[in-house]
Amino acid sequence: MHVVGVLAMNGVVAFDMAVPAQVFGSATGDRHRPLYETRLCTFGGAVRTSEPFGAMRLETAWDLDDLAAADTLVIPGHWDFLEEPPGDVLEAVRAAAGRGARIASICAGAFLLAATGLLDGRRATTHWTYAAELARRHPAVEVDASVLFTDNGDLLTSAGVAAGIDLCLHLVRRDHGSAVAAETARRMVMSPQRDGGQAQFIRHADPRDPGTALQPVLTWMESNLHRPLNLGDIARHACVSVRTLTRRFRAQIGTTPLQWLLHARIRRAQHLLESTDLPIGRIAEAVGMGSPATLRAHFARAVGTSPQAYRTTFRTRP
Repeated sequence: MHVVGVLAMNGVVAFDMAVPAQVFGSATGDRHRPLYETRLCTFGGAVRTSEPFGAMRLETAWDLDDLAAADTLVIPGHWDFLEEPPGDVLEAVRAAAGRGARIASICAGAFLLAATGLLDGRRATTHWTYAAELARRHPAVEVDASVLFTDNGDLLTSAGVAAGIDLCLHLVRRDHGSAVAAETARRMVMSPQRDGGQAQFIRHADPRDPGTALQPVLTWMESNLHRPLNLGDIARHACVSVRTLTRRFRAQIGTTPLQWLLHARIRRAQHLLESTDLPIGRIAEAVGMGSPATLRAHFARAVGTSPQAYRTTFRTRP
């Protein structure tokens, strides 16, 4: 049977910790045969959670050494994720990867996984509020704050809270097909439809925030979304080199100038779709996309639906 090891450190987020057991425990095959065994692996057979409603202490049958038997290792978030992880934990995760285990993180668990170096050169995500910090601490990791989860084959990461469910259902789908994943989701009264490319519900940094050192250039970019801006244009306005501009964006916002510009254009398009009756072609011009086809392609990738479907759902009515 496929063994799923959940690495639970003190301060673990209880929801993140419970998600793998709930999803993989609900996945069954013929005659309701269990497909996975989930093991909560802790330090010394016990773990203390840390939540806004108070801590719980859980005793388990497995400790850190039992991760060696896991086919899939899941790293949930914990409340001290900004602190340096213990060396023995990092070595245990690296050892699991070295023997071929599949490793997945939920929410802030991406910080521990990134600290191992395994995510270097790979695409990863985490909760959108932590994405900039993850990119700043681990510049070799390609952080994408706009998706629910990423799949690099042997390394997977998910965004916050419910996105962990989407990630675990995705793993069930990979292992046993869409029918088993759909039945697992039904048992959990959960939609099986959300894929990794669907957008997080992100509140982006406000360029008018006076605490943002890049505020003047961000405001200028938002005022010129209709223009075909490139990196050189933005750098010249900021009076810095392209390399310096890119470095500052990475450090302060957690993304690149062109990625931020694309998201700003998508946000403007969403606003126009919600608040006006402008044709899609006019909106494409107003946000600098040029053509309806280009807008549709970028909009679908970022938002997970078409501009017209988005307007139908969110158009403000008197």
